[in-house]
Amino acid sequence: MSMFNVPQFIDIEDKIVGPLTAKQLGWFAIEGVILLLAWGILDTSLFIFIAIILTLIFGALAFFKPHGQPLIIFLLSAVSFFTKPKMYIWRRVADTRHIAKPTQPQISATVARKELSSQKIEDISKLLEIRK
Repeated sequence: MSMFNVPQFIDIEDKIVGPLTAKQLGWFAIEGVILLLAWGILDTSLFIFIAIILTLIFGALAFFKPHGQPLIIFLLSAVSFFTKPKMYIWRRVADTRHIAKPTQPQISATVARKELSSQKIEDISKLLEIRK
């Protein structure tokens, strides 16, 4: 039994009005204000066309979440990506310093060759025969 209650579902936003969260309600409130201003300025046929387009845009802003993030964040990230210059973080620069290797003494290339006499070969063969 745990001593403390651990909150669950902290990534789910609270519902304010019906199934709408505060952000969704805010997007629709902004759309309502824009449509109210457009109603007074535009004639009916143009208003209906603008209202349909605005409803689609604000509906997408309120409900559509590409890759699990809000559409406005996704759009701002895309604009930021395409407008900022592409900067590479890692650029390798050739090292201009010369590191001198320590010189090693010259080893003679000739190897002294051992001469085996026939007597020495016979002694070795006898040793091998005895060990068998």
